[in-house]
Amino acid sequence: MPRVNRTAVLSLLIVSSSVFLLFQLYYYRKYVSKPGPHVLTRTGHLTGSDVQWQTVKNFLALAQRFRLPVFLVDTAALTLLSQDALRQHDWLVRELHCSFLCTGRPITSFALHANQWKYNSGFLLAAEQKGFELLEFRGEDPRLASLDTLSGEEIPLHFLFRLHGYIIQVVFLYERSGNYLWHGALRLRGNMNRNFAPFKQLDYGRDAGVYDRPDLVLTVLDGLDVRVPRNISRFLSEQRHARFLECRYRDAPKCFFSFYSVDFRRKVKSLLHLATQTLARLNIPFWLSSGTCLGWFRQCSIISYSRDVDIGIFVVDFRSDIITAFTEAGLTLKHKFGKVEDSLELSFLNDDVKLDIFFFYEEGDIVWNGGTQAKSGRKFKYIFPRFSLCWAELLELKVRVPCETLDYLMANYGASWSVPVRTWDWKSSPSNVQENGVWPLAEWAELIQVY
Repeated sequence: MPRVNRTAVLSLLIVSSSVFLLFQLYYYRKYVSKPGPHVLTRTGHLTGSDVQWQTVKNFLALAQRFRLPVFLVDTAALTLLSQDALRQHDWLVRELHCSFLCTGRPITSFALHANQWKYNSGFLLAAEQKGFELLEFRGEDPRLASLDTLSGEEIPLHFLFRLHGYIIQVVFLYERSGNYLWHGALRLRGNMNRNFAPFKQLDYGRDAGVYDRPDLVLTVLDGLDVRVPRNISRFLSEQRHARFLECRYRDAPKCFFSFYSVDFRRKVKSLLHLATQTLARLNIPFWLSSGTCLGWFRQCSIISYSRDVDIGIFVVDFRSDIITAFTEAGLTLKHKFGKVEDSLELSFLNDDVKLDIFFFYEEGDIVWNGGTQAKSGRKFKYIFPRFSLCWAELLELKVRVPCETLDYLMANYGASWSVPVRTWDWKSSPSNVQENGVWPLAEWAELIQVY
């Protein structure tokens, strides 16, 4: 039996151990030491969530390299981050490596304040070198729409980056004069690749949208540094009701803009701002109604000869302390007609401008508000088709209007809504007015209060 060379065996063992240790070190550095998903399937291939995580990781690394402070606005990911969702889906955190950014959707949405974007060809070139394909969406700057010297230069609205079949959407947010953030709609043009992304699944771009400026916090999600809104629930609520309607500057006759005095405009803006603040504190949504809504839609401004501000509130949002809130804000109560159950109407005065608040009642496929003639007790009813609410801008203030604005105004003013009418009888002129009985004389003291 040949003698075993102990030195050779020892050397072989040392080499084998070294190779094994080097392999372990390589595996640790390649997979284990990197945050996020690193589990292979049984076939040895990366799973879909792993590829999505790598796509997000590559994009965030590029954004950090070029100092672009993007923040997460993906609704599915933010929903998982909400406290209720964390409690309900705690098992996800324990079982999955990519728990928040891998949502099962092929899209992850981020936003960027547009003033942080200086067209950087280096960033786009680096993204291309990483394998990202880019589809850009641009459009006119609405902040210049009221100017005769409107620039033909378009601004970036949305960027879609595609890698390995996954989409990173970047939504550009622009600051508007009403101190809110706006993003434009995403519209495909004729020469664009309609198969580039699952466009119907995008969270942003179906319509223009607006948001209050969110506070952001830097956190770690699935091993990646990510900025998110501090108040996630509020942001998600805003996102669901963010649709914005731009004023139709090009259709507004320029002669309308000379109808009002600067002093009247200042008074109306002050009153509308006060109403906005007061109702926001009460958490009561409102919208521009009647002549104020007509002024916004027809001429992107106010109707000077109306001499008042009209707003609508759904009666289900009524609060018993609304009168107190307005009087404490400095307004004077002028009249209170009707009751919560029927034809409620409030009117306040501030600096010689009246604020009329009409409460709307929902019945089947219509909504209506009431009117009362103080001297006779006669009741009137104004009927509108059902509508939803959108955001708009009037006098540099963010306000709501009926999304179906034209239907709303045609119900009230008829087909000739675009023609100014200086003589208006609220009891007979509206197209949608109906007689609605008379208040019982015994109830006048309670239901017809004039101050």
